[in-house]
This record gives sequence, C-alpha cells and structure tokens, in this order.
Amino acid sequence: MRVCFLFNHDQIHQVAHSLPIAIALAKGGFDGEIIVATTNERMAREVVRVAGNWLSSRIEHVRLSLKPATTRLSRMLGGVIPAAKLLVYRDNLDFFRSLDVLVVAEKTSLLLKKHYRLDQLCIIHTRHGAGDRAIGFDKASARFDHVLCSGPKIEKRLIDEVGLRADQVSVVGYPKFDLMPETRNRMLPLPVDRPVVLYNPHPSPHLSSWYRHGHAVLDFFVENPDYNLIFAPHVMLFERKFVITIDRLTINRPGSIDQRHLRGDNMHIELGSRASTDMTYTQASDIYLGDASSQIYEFLVRPRPCIFLNTHAHDWRGNPNFRHWEAGEVICGPADLGPALERAAVLHEEKYRAVQERLFSESFDLTDEPSSDRAARVIAGIAERRAKVYASASLAEAA
Repeated sequence: MRVCFLFNHDQIHQVAHSLPIAIALAKGGFDGEIIVATTNERMAREVVRVAGNWLSSRIEHVRLSLKPATTRLSRMLGGVIPAAKLLVYRDNLDFFRSLDVLVVAEKTSLLLKKHYRLDQLCIIHTRHGAGDRAIGFDKASARFDHVLCSGPKIEKRLIDEVGLRADQVSVVGYPKFDLMPETRNRMLPLPVDRPVVLYNPHPSPHLSSWYRHGHAVLDFFVENPDYNLIFAPHVMLFERKFVITIDRLTINRPGSIDQRHLRGDNMHIELGSRASTDMTYTQASDIYLGDASSQIYEFLVRPRPCIFLNTHAHDWRGNPNFRHWEAGEVICGPADLGPALERAAVLHEEKYRAVQERLFSESFDLTDEPSSDRAARVIAGIAERRAKVYASASLAEAA
C-alpha cells in the first residue's frame, strides 16, 4: 500500500492539519509506504522543518513540479488564480496513479477523480480547521472516500447536510493541537502592560471585514494605544493582488498597509509568516477580533473574550455557518469597537465563557490519545482493508 500525504497550496497553513498524521503513521509501524508530496519550495521547507528525521528514515519526500510550458502558463495566471495548484495534477498523473491512498487537507485533489478519472484512488480528507463556513459542507465534500473531522459538530453537518454515510466519517480530534507549544509565547515587540487584541480577518470578500472596515480598525488602535494589536489576517488575504472566492463568486483587492499603521508602537503586523499558522498569535493574545476565520476555534482552546465584526449585515442568529459568533459580542463596525472592548471582559465572564466551552466541546473531541494517532489508526485501517480487497481480487483472477 502506498499512502501519500499531499501538500499543494501557496501557503503553509494546511501542513499542521495532516503532516502530524503521517508522522504518527510512521511511528506506529505502518506496513506500507508513506509518502509526503510537496508542490513548491515553501511547502517543502515547512514539511522538512516539522517532520525532521522521519523524512530520511520512514517517510519518503517527493517534490512534484510543473512542466516548462505549464510553468509559463502558471506565471501568467498566478497573480489572480491558483493556477499551479490546479495544473500540478495533470503534470504528475503517473505519480498519482501509483498511489493507493491520498490524504489531503483541501479539495482541489478531487480533480483526480472528477476530471482525470482516477476512480480507484482512495482520497481521504483531513479538512483544515473546525470552522463553520458553508464551503466546508458543500457538494464537493461528498466526493471524498472518507473524511476525518475534529468533533461531533462537523460530523453531524457532514452527514446531515453533505450526505456522507456515517461510516465515511471518523471523528479523530485535531492533529494540529498535537503541535501546540506547551507555553504561551509572548515575546512580541509590544508593551507588556496592555491587553493584546488579535485582529484576524478572513480573505473571502463576501465574509471578511478587511475590505470595508480593516483600515478603520487599524486606525482605532493607532488612536488608542492602551491596547496592543496583533494584526495577523488569514495568510491568504495578502498572498495575491486580488482575492477570488468560488463558494460565492466574488473578487476584491486587499490593497496595502498604510505607513501610519506600520509605525504604531502598540501594533504588530504580520501578513503571512509561520507564526500566523502555528497558533503563536492565538495563544499570545487576550481578545479575539475577527469575522469568519476558523482560527477562532483554536483561540477557544483557552476561553477568552471575543468580538466579531458583522461588516456585511449577515442575518447570523441561528445560522450554522456563523455558529462561532455565539462566542462573543457581534458589532456592526469600527465605530462600535471601543465600547465593545471596554465591556468585553465583563460580558465574557457573565455570558460568553460557558458558551465558548460548549462550542469548543462540540467542535473538538479530544482524548488522552493524541489526535494524530487516532487519525493514523483510521488511515491504516482503510489501507489494510483495501489491501485485502486487492488480494482477494488477485486470487479470484488467478483462479
């Protein structure tokens, strides 16, 4: 059995959601080949950093590339759409045909079944995050052979809304938490005697607060130095000149950061380093300010005050796609931010702490067994069952 963990993205934020599973599979003595495939240098460096010596011993690292003509096409289109991420499948079909199981954290890999007809390839989705966005429960989610999810909330929606059978979904916890540092890292260039607010807007134009309200939010913290600000948006917000979303076809330009924001002594601005993906900032902050990012659930590993910007006037109450907004006060815009911050601590203790604890338990089924070990057992079981089916078919053919 050849089991491959594919990392095919422009940014590294998905690595922590499935690479720990590959390592756990190797540690557990899986009787088969374990492969990690990366599609660019940024992903390769992160895989090498996290996996370390396992890549030179038990795990094979394969670097996939584009053909020269495809590379030229990708460079032409890459400023607007993730061309390389889509074209890499066509240029490496022989590699994908050689696999028995493909483990992914995203959905573009479904092209292998839908477009390239690799129907025998078993594709397992680890998902990336425990968020509530509708795109996480769309029709594409039903095309995976198996889905690993973090908790009962996700499992229920995958069955009820997506239509997956119960035996196609396994609750395994959250492998990314297996990489969480044991202590909070507050070694940031910020005054130490002020509460730290994390502003974490999503890139999707129809959900994000950034395009309409982002600069005004940053202005608030320039004008109110009694608060520290970590501005660490989703790593894809500033990855390209334009952001396009496919779940609701929208396009917008993130623009740039003004010099007055870059000079703020109480502001730390981070547009895409590893610290934006490894829970450094969700652990280092005291108050969460956001909109649609699933990082809110990583923040809730320790209940703390939250504020959400309803920039687009969503009718969010009772909507499962905005379940996370139950974790704190929802405001309409930056004009409401000052009063919301002043009452955040009191509201948290009086109203939201208990809600956050409930939301966290619904989103994450954590046990004493590491989540990556639980996920590895599921994948090993699927691979072993497929090996038995292949062996039976070979015997029947020989007879």
